[in-house]
Amino acid sequence: MVLTRPLAALGAVVLSALATIGHVTLFALATFRHIVTPPYYVREYLHALVHVGYLSLPVVGLTAVFTGGALALQIFAGGSRYGAEEVVPQIVALGVVRELGPVMVGLMMAARVTSSIAAEIATMKVTEQIDALVTLSTDPMKYLTAPRVFAGLVTVPLLVAVGDTLGIFGGWFVSMNTLDFNPSTYLKNTVDFLETPDIVSSLVKGAAFGGIATLMGCYFGMNSGRGAQGVGRATKTSVVAAAVLILAANFLLTQAFFAT
Repeated sequence: MVLTRPLAALGAVVLSALATIGHVTLFALATFRHIVTPPYYVREYLHALVHVGYLSLPVVGLTAVFTGGALALQIFAGGSRYGAEEVVPQIVALGVVRELGPVMVGLMMAARVTSSIAAEIATMKVTEQIDALVTLSTDPMKYLTAPRVFAGLVTVPLLVAVGDTLGIFGGWFVSMNTLDFNPSTYLKNTVDFLETPDIVSSLVKGAAFGGIATLMGCYFGMNSGRGAQGVGRATKTSVVAAAVLILAANFLLTQAFFAT
């Protein structure tokens, strides 16, 4: 019996993880079904687009500019050891567009949007506002979940495009003012080096990360425990789950686009 206890504990953890994966998958399928079928609550959709997309612009923009600038400095410092300082524009563009831009925006969404959605919906559940929606014959998933996930799928690729552009600008600004690069040559090398698959992969990652971030917030908010402790646990768990899934999805998408 003593020897089987660790195996039993491990089995319980595996079964719990599989059950959670199944619940999240069914929740995601139900959400996408609600997105593509009427009725649509236009006001909620517009509110979600503003909250998820527009209000995230400042934090995404500032983070992208500083990340691009820091990346340029690091690449210049590393390249100078081998006499390869001229590769700064190409590597900054590739690093920002393929990886840093989408991942950075995705993690910012997990920090800002996922936590906000989870706390909001969990609070609504604790205060029985979701039960009130059901009483009024309104499907909570169609009213709360579908607009937020739709906003994540639509606006986060746009945020990624903005983040990529500002990240490249940050690298250009630092290279021009600190590293003595020629501004026009820097921009020409950047444009010539980027290819269509790089940009497409960045936007696809943005849509995937936006969907993950908003879906995790809605799922853990809808399934939160009671009381303030339940709201706090749902918020914390949603952010952790979103961040881990975003990084895992980034690996899988990078492999799908660029593995040879």
